Amino acid sequence: MFKESLQQILQDLRENDSYKDQIVHWREMEAVEARTSPFPEQMNDQLVKALQKRGIGELYTHQEAAYSATKQGENIVAVTPTASGKTLCYNLPVLQRISEDAESRALYIFPTKALAQDQMSELNELIEEMEVPIRCFTYDGDTSPSIRQAVRKAGHVVITNPDMLHSAILPHHTKWVSFFENLQYIIIDELHTYRGVFGSHVANVIRRLKRIAAYYGANPQFICTSATIANPQELAEELTGKPMRLIQNNGAPRGKKHFIFYNPPIVNEPLNIRRSATVDVNDLAKRFLTNGIQTIVFARSRVRVEIILSHLQELIKHRFGPDTIRGYRGGYLPKQRREIEKGLRKGDILGVVSTNALELGVDIGQLQVCVMTGYPGSIASVWQQAGRAGRRQNESAIIMVAGSSPIDQYIVQHPEAFFDRSPESARLNPENLIILMDHLKCAAYELPFKRGETFDGVDIEEILEYLTEHQVLHERAEKWYWMNESFPAHGISLRSASQENVVIIDQSDVTRHTVIGEMDRFSAMTLLHDEAIYLHQGTQYQVEYLDWDERKAFVREVSVEYYTDANLAVKLTVLEEDETKKRPYAQLSYGDVMVNAKATIFKKIRMSTFENIGSGPIHLPEEELHSSGMWFSFSPDLIEQFGEAALEAGLMGLAHVLGAVCPVFAMCDRNDIHVVPQIKADHSELPTVFIYDSYPGGIGLSKEIYQKVESVLEHVQSLIESCPCESGCPACVGATTQFGQVESKHIVTRLVNGLLANTASH
Repeated sequence: MFKESLQQILQDLRENDSYKDQIVHWREMEAVEARTSPFPEQMNDQLVKALQKRGIGELYTHQEAAYSATKQGENIVAVTPTASGKTLCYNLPVLQRISEDAESRALYIFPTKALAQDQMSELNELIEEMEVPIRCFTYDGDTSPSIRQAVRKAGHVVITNPDMLHSAILPHHTKWVSFFENLQYIIIDELHTYRGVFGSHVANVIRRLKRIAAYYGANPQFICTSATIANPQELAEELTGKPMRLIQNNGAPRGKKHFIFYNPPIVNEPLNIRRSATVDVNDLAKRFLTNGIQTIVFARSRVRVEIILSHLQELIKHRFGPDTIRGYRGGYLPKQRREIEKGLRKGDILGVVSTNALELGVDIGQLQVCVMTGYPGSIASVWQQAGRAGRRQNESAIIMVAGSSPIDQYIVQHPEAFFDRSPESARLNPENLIILMDHLKCAAYELPFKRGETFDGVDIEEILEYLTEHQVLHERAEKWYWMNESFPAHGISLRSASQENVVIIDQSDVTRHTVIGEMDRFSAMTLLHDEAIYLHQGTQYQVEYLDWDERKAFVREVSVEYYTDANLAVKLTVLEEDETKKRPYAQLSYGDVMVNAKATIFKKIRMSTFENIGSGPIHLPEEELHSSGMWFSFSPDLIEQFGEAALEAGLMGLAHVLGAVCPVFAMCDRNDIHVVPQIKADHSELPTVFIYDSYPGGIGLSKEIYQKVESVLEHVQSLIESCPCESGCPACVGATTQFGQVESKHIVTRLVNGLLANTASH
């Protein structure tokens, strides 16, 4: 049977009428030649030979720049696209240093275990070809106790993750004396993943790491690498507390790329609902796979991965056999993952359906086509997924199939907003009082604090006094000592801000209950109430019982076609107003807020059409959260102008759009920011829309929105204008409500225009 080439299929996509209307944007990116530099003269001969054996005759310009800067003792952050040989930016300086001085040590920190395993095998291959006795180990939860001692004593390179560093290495630093005394390099890979709550925790873990290294007389250098974000240097400096040199002169070659935005057809005109993206993804992927073109399909959740995978396996099994297309996600065992990666590199496996697990730098070679099911949530993520397509020099295609959500529709209809805007900034707030205090407890357990000592430049005496009053620390002879029985690091999760978390217990297997995750109390009210559908890494679970007093949620695996959405009755109190900006019809403010929330009812919503198919009550006590937020207060004249009920619908519509746009600007998850409209706010009695961080103490997300408020509102404005619906739909201001002749979409447009009116005259 005749096979089409990639070029022929692309040509058909351009000309075929059944695809023409769906392709809303097609951008061609021309090929880029490699830029290289010769190996530095002082580089170890064995290292040069090992690289030559692997077919590397010269270094790319960014690898050479990274090597030279680290040789001069600088801390660096290297930022280049996916598959541009980032690993050599840190492996070369480390191997060079160890070959010069066999006592020196390096610590590699990766965000996930899979990535650590990957990098270890790559580093070991290079060491084997160098034929030198350099020992490299991973140290994580899977490392057996018998090997642990060898790792501590003899490992030149120890590869770990932040959670392990926090709970197993730093508290037991006395077992690692020779390692810390000789620590020369700390490598932080995938820097862009350290943002929000997790990033704020990790910044404090690194402060503890530096404190212990200094105690043993070491002052290690930092080498960080990151995917493309807007502020890599600032993020690296905040995370490590060191001045950084930015290296971004990418020298890696790139083949020609076709970037295609594809919007499924509308199936329900009045509601403006489009055909499910999954249908079109299957159709497009099948086209490439049946022609033997290696393809990767990205889906947002495990459920989607499994659905698409079974569809595609069914479609092509007669042609190639079912094993030629595989799934790849977080829950697979390392052995399976290695097998899939190897199959891809050799070409035995034609296609992969993956969650974001493959966004991080796992090495799978590169494929010819990448199909994305929906917009992954940030520009940075899109570029990382797109980087998976395109072998070094060959032509490749990236197709993003939009979902029905507001942000997907906005991106495909405003390609310039995607291509011309720099990726998002990553934000963290290591000084969040709750997070800082947790890590001070850990640091005091590791080494007592002396009077006058700072925590990497942060003045902490008041917090130490507070902890002494509460009998957590004990002060004696100008020093603070840990005095509690328990061991602080075990009670502190790096993934959430408040420590009183609800533990999620899977009881699908009656004989073996397993803990699959945890969630802060505030989010648990709306996501883990009785009968809620909880998604864990893509698998659907139904909550059978939430034991609020014991902080346990018992769940069972299910497969249903709906998700649940809870209503939260929120009472907001403004505690302090720190900053304000005046507008003709409104005032923008930023400050501290107190949130009292009570979950009231939940709705069941069908996944495909977003229609309501049932509801139920939630019986949980009220919760209190102290956070930071920003708010828009509108003039009371608007109530007279529109009528109270219509204005309330308008505020709800505005909150709906802001809820979709804000996470994109703050580079965070949808649950990290809450948007609440109030027709009469308690503190001012004005119509108000609040945007607040859903974590105790705040982590700087609403501050980021406040600072970028003009561009956030401009995006909101164009999202609403570009939506083809007449009076509001789920893809813009939410389902429509009509009051007399005024539709909520019209009111939201008026509100946004009013907020932007004054910026033009500034």
